[in-house]
Amino acid sequence: MKVLPDSAADLIARLLKRRGVTRVFALCGGHIMPIWMRLDAEGIRIVDVRDERAAVHMAQAHAELTGELGVALVTAGPGMTNAITGIANAHVSRAPVLVISGGNPRPQENRGGLQDMDHTQLVRSITRYARTVREPSLVLQELDEAIARAFGDGGEPGPVFIDFPVDTLRGIVPKALQLEEHLGPKPRAATRPDPAEVEKAVELLWSARRVLVISGRGARGAGPELIGLLDRLGAVYLDTGESRGLVPDDHPSVVGAMRGAVMGDADVVLTVGRKLDFQLAYGSPAVFKDAKFVRISDTASELRDNRRGAAEILASPAETLRAIVALAGNRESAVDRQWAAKLRAAHQERAAKLKQSMATAAPGSDGRLHPNRVLSAIQDAIGNDAVVITDGGDFLSFARVGLSAPLMLDPGPFGCIGIGVPYGIAASLAYPDKPVVVATGDGAFGFNAIEVDTAVRHKAPVLIVVANNGAWQIEVHDQSVTHGKVVGTRLQFADHAAMARAFGMHAERVETEEQLGPAIERALANRPALLDMVVTPEAVSSDAKTGLACVPDLQPLAAWGEAERKWRGS
Repeated sequence: MKVLPDSAADLIARLLKRRGVTRVFALCGGHIMPIWMRLDAEGIRIVDVRDERAAVHMAQAHAELTGELGVALVTAGPGMTNAITGIANAHVSRAPVLVISGGNPRPQENRGGLQDMDHTQLVRSITRYARTVREPSLVLQELDEAIARAFGDGGEPGPVFIDFPVDTLRGIVPKALQLEEHLGPKPRAATRPDPAEVEKAVELLWSARRVLVISGRGARGAGPELIGLLDRLGAVYLDTGESRGLVPDDHPSVVGAMRGAVMGDADVVLTVGRKLDFQLAYGSPAVFKDAKFVRISDTASELRDNRRGAAEILASPAETLRAIVALAGNRESAVDRQWAAKLRAAHQERAAKLKQSMATAAPGSDGRLHPNRVLSAIQDAIGNDAVVITDGGDFLSFARVGLSAPLMLDPGPFGCIGIGVPYGIAASLAYPDKPVVVATGDGAFGFNAIEVDTAVRHKAPVLIVVANNGAWQIEVHDQSVTHGKVVGTRLQFADHAAMARAFGMHAERVETEEQLGPAIERALANRPALLDMVVTPEAVSSDAKTGLACVPDLQPLAAWGEAERKWRGS
C-alpha cells in the first residue's frame, strides 16, 4: 500500500527532519516500511545495516560524537529483539537515542500474527520512555515527548523506544492536529546553579591543597569551561572513557598516567558529569582515603551515586563551572603547585617511556607483532585530529593508553564489546574529513564483522584495525594462572582481511614490522579499509595483570578489592 502525505508515517519523517535528523540507521521490514519510504521522501539518509544491534550502536555513536539525537529504525519481533543489546548499552551510557519500531495492524494484535509481540514490555527497564502508539493523531505529541525524554528533560538522558501498528502508520492525521508546537525543534534549557552551593564549592576547592578533577559524559558540552577552571584553580585532572579528548593531553593539569597515585592522594575530588562507578572504585574511601567530594551534574544519577558530596550542584556543568570561576574571582588557590607539578612531571615521564617502549616493543617469541608496536604505528599515522574508537577486552587495555585523539569512544561502562565497527562507521559518516580509526581485538570484531559490508556500500571512510591474537586473551591468561587450564577461549588466527576483501573493502594482513607502516599508509588512503594485524598472544595487558577476568567480590580490580577488604575491617 502506498503511504500518503499527512499519514502518521509522513509526520514521523517530517518531525525528524524538523529536529535536524539527517540520517537514520536501520534494517528494513514490512512493519516499518511506511516510515522507511517517508524518510526517503523527506531526504533523510537511511544507513541500512546488516543487524539491528549495529543500527542502535551507530545511532549511539552519532549521538555521543555530535551531541545530536541518534535515531535507529528496526522492524518488529526479532528485529526489535536484536536491537536490545544496543538499547541496553545506550541505557548504561546515558546516550540520547530514539529507537522506532512497528507492529502488527490493530485488527491482528494478539492473534498469533507474524512477529507479534509486546515490544514495550521488553525494553521498559532499559529505556527512559517506552510507548506503543495506536492512534494516528497522537503520533506527534508522543514523539515530541520521547525525544525530550531522550535528552534528559525530567530525568536522566538515554534511549527511548516508540512503536506503531502498521495500520496506524498508514492512518491520516487531520491537518488541524498537526500542531507546530509538536513538530518544531525545541531548545535545550541550561539549568543555573544554586548560588549557595556554588559558594560552598568555591570554599572547598580554593581551600584544598590537593584537588583532583574527574570528568564524564555530562561534561562533554563544557570543555572550555572545564579548562578555564583547571587553569584558574591549578588542580590536576583525570579524563575517563566518557570524556576522552575534552582536555588536551598537553594541558598541564593532565596526569592520566598517575591515576592510581592521585586517586589516593587528593583531599578534594570534583566530579563533573561523572558517576562514581566501577571504573572509579565506586568512590570508596578504601581508594580515595579521606577525600571530600564536590559533585556537579545536570542529572541526579551523576550527583549522588555511591558517595555524597560536601557540595552537590544539580545544574548545567558549563553554567556551574563558569559560576564557580566567577565567584572565586581573584582569590588565590591553596592548591599545592609543587604537588601538582610533581604529578605532571611523573605523568610526562611515564608517557614518554610508554611512547618509547611502544615504538620499540619487540615481537613475541612466536615472531608475531606486539600490540603496542601496532598502536604506536597507528598513532604516528593519524596525527592529532582524528576520531578513534577502541574496542575489545585485552586489546582495549593496550589501546586505552596507547592511542589518543580529540574524539574517542570505547565500549563504555556496560563493557559492551563489539561496538567498534558500527561506532566507526557512524563516526566516519559524521566526520568524513577526519581520519576515523577503529582499534579492535579479534574477538570483539567478530560480533559485528558483517558490517564491513555496510561500510563498503555506504562508502564510510573508516579504517578498521583488527589485533588478531587468536584468543579471548584476558580469559586465557586468567584460566592459565588461576585454573592451570585453558577452556573454550582460543580462537583461530583467521584471515579477517580475506573476509573484508570479499565484500569489496581494501584489506591487508600484516605480520611483520616491515609491512606495518606501508600498510597503514595504503589503508588510510583507500578507506574504507581493514588491516588484519597478527599480534602475539604472549603480550600480557594491564587488565589481565590486575585480575579483571576473575571478578573480585568487592571491587573490579584485585588490588582495589584487597584495599576495600582492609578498609572494611579497620
